[in-house]
Amino acid sequence: MTFDLTPEQDQLRDAVRALGRRYGHGYFVEKAKAGEHTTELWAEAGQLGYLGVNIPTEYGGGGGGITDLAIVCEELAAAGCPLLLLVVSPAIVATVLTRHGTEEQRKKHLPGLADGSQKIVFAITEPEAGSNFHRLGTVARRDGDGWLLSGRKCYISGVDEADHVLVVARTEDAATGRLKPALFLVPTDAAGLTRSKLDMEIVSPENQFLLYLDDVRLPADALVGESLDAGLPALFAGLNPERITVAAMGAGTGRYAIERASEYTATRKVWGGRTIGSHQGVSHPLAHAAVQVELARLMIQKAATLYDAGRDLEAGVAGNMAKYAAGEAAALAVDTAVQALGGAGMTTEYGVATLLGAVRAGRIAPVSREMILNFVAQHVLGQDKSY
Repeated sequence: MTFDLTPEQDQLRDAVRALGRRYGHGYFVEKAKAGEHTTELWAEAGQLGYLGVNIPTEYGGGGGGITDLAIVCEELAAAGCPLLLLVVSPAIVATVLTRHGTEEQRKKHLPGLADGSQKIVFAITEPEAGSNFHRLGTVARRDGDGWLLSGRKCYISGVDEADHVLVVARTEDAATGRLKPALFLVPTDAAGLTRSKLDMEIVSPENQFLLYLDDVRLPADALVGESLDAGLPALFAGLNPERITVAAMGAGTGRYAIERASEYTATRKVWGGRTIGSHQGVSHPLAHAAVQVELARLMIQKAATLYDAGRDLEAGVAGNMAKYAAGEAAALAVDTAVQALGGAGMTTEYGVATLLGAVRAGRIAPVSREMILNFVAQHVLGQDKSY
């Protein structure tokens, strides 16, 4: 058993950390509050090869795994730049296409995902069904050689930045008549696809949208995979990378908050010339948060290692646990940092309160802490299904 990264992964971590710190949290907040995107950071990360570390080399990527992409997610977040679209485009979509897309789809989309020139976002969540694909209302039906898609999606990240949306729909199995999931690559400028921006109480340069699909006409090759049978495995292929990279982003955000608070409390003097960090009432909560973040990082590393080894079932359990642990740890770290800084913690200048909304959302999305506990209770503890 080893907890050491390879020399190449150590170099990747150092390089991404340096890139993130050149931009920093001030850049991230400025872009978010101006209603702009982190275009410059994304483009540079793509040019340097960081966005495609998990994409096969034959399609322009680095040939690594989710462990490598988790490093990128964590280090950018630890520099104060948690980029949500890293989870969506390279982690979910690139994995789905690599594993289950047709060769033509891989050649068309993976090089652009690797160098950052293309973004594809992911649409599963719906107003009525949430992310329960058994109850999705978005339906795909045959139309000659092509397809017609109709339905609604909500909380879809980054549609305004993307070329395509990977839409999860349901279509009828000709053999059984039952509805089954299918994934479609839908151009964001397709006729019949409209969007409405959701106002969110989160400081983020990435926007959330409602999507409306009104008989969106697609060619046959918009279906991901060689047949409808690819739908279910393709959908599940994206879930573990999503959990792991979201967790990595949360762990990085927790590290960032603790570092900012520790720098402040180690120098701030109020009572008797002693630093406020010398008081256990200040230092112990920060130390506790640091322990929780480090424990989450260990579970993230385990989940990513299992996933890259092809042990999908074990990675599913570890990935859910990692996401739960990192979500709780990030929220604790940011809240503790704000408290340690006092009034300064609520200012934009000190750069921690700006993360409160994001880490709170991390306990809800992409899967809520309660559903993860349901999963662990059922699949690890052998309890009856409760929902």
